[in-house]
Amino acid sequence: MINLAARDIKHTLGKFIVTAMGVGMLLGIVLIMIGVYRGMMVEAEILLDDISADLWIVQENTMGPFAESSRVHEDLKNIIYVMQGVEKSEAMTFQNIQLPHREKPVRVVAVGYDIYGAINPINQKRLIKGRELKTDHYEIVVTDKTGFKLGEKIELGRNIYTVVGITHNTVSNGGDPLVYISLKDAQELQFLYSNKEIQNNIARGVQNSDSFLVNTIVATVKSGYNIDEVARDIRKWQHKSVYTAKQQKEILTKNLIEKSSKQIGLFTVILVVVSTIIIALIIYTMTLEKMKEIAIMKLMGLPNSLIISMIVKETVLLGVFAFVFGNIFSHLVYDKFPKLVVLQIPDAWTLFGVIIIASILASFVGVKKVISADPAAAIGG
Repeated sequence: MINLAARDIKHTLGKFIVTAMGVGMLLGIVLIMIGVYRGMMVEAEILLDDISADLWIVQENTMGPFAESSRVHEDLKNIIYVMQGVEKSEAMTFQNIQLPHREKPVRVVAVGYDIYGAINPINQKRLIKGRELKTDHYEIVVTDKTGFKLGEKIELGRNIYTVVGITHNTVSNGGDPLVYISLKDAQELQFLYSNKEIQNNIARGVQNSDSFLVNTIVATVKSGYNIDEVARDIRKWQHKSVYTAKQQKEILTKNLIEKSSKQIGLFTVILVVVSTIIIALIIYTMTLEKMKEIAIMKLMGLPNSLIISMIVKETVLLGVFAFVFGNIFSHLVYDKFPKLVVLQIPDAWTLFGVIIIASILASFVGVKKVISADPAAAIGG
């Protein structure tokens, strides 16, 4: 039996490939949108995984340093440390700052930590150049996305910092690059007032004690102790909000990313629907162009099932070629996006299944036209 679909595609091969490439670019954007969502999930967990804390202790009735403003006293870490079941505890700060750069300021999230403490937020596997912080003042570790180089000087606040280390793939839950400074420097940047403000506060009888505050206390739990029970004891006796690592991830992925994920999901659905409509219109146009040939086939006695099979096969092949071009397009451009894009094979196969189903549904437009074709039209010239 002659494969009509193959013959017809071969006859208009150039047009078929260009059409498939156009639809493929749409599907490539769909894959990238899914990758953006995956990237958001990965970015939300990078800092949490690097710190690897079991408990996050924050200001009472707040959701923590990433979702809400939180301030606790630095010395709380000593009280937490001596509580039953706690292995290590450290104070940390997180703040959005602008680093001055040659071209334009770079927005980053600065992580302040005790360089002599037991919990280090810098993942050694991500440190690609230089070293960690070794002094309490005027040193900074940056990520490679900031564009700074080893030994470069950065003016920040009242002081000048030297870049001593460079990390890779270190970003906050919002996608901003991470930089690391000592806890003392971070407290000065975040909580210390200017000289004039301090003078005004002294004149008003207000003592400046904010420089001893931090955003959170992180802690690890000893082996054999129940993390939830230790968290419950801290809530009871210290009157703070305490979140486990699992709860903190849920706050980031559900509370902070939920709206973005819904928006990306809706946009993805719209693109798939648009792709289906475009495929349907293309197949309808292709069917109209060969209505005379279809009428001749019917006049020769070819059954409708054979002609319908040709339309369906062409549509499915268009979807397959579009999917292939879409994958190629997405892999060529995904690393050009400012935010992390994670392309996964299961997502691609899921999209492939959706496109095949959408292509079959789109072919019904051409099938309907084939069934209604009048064989007498072949005689009419």
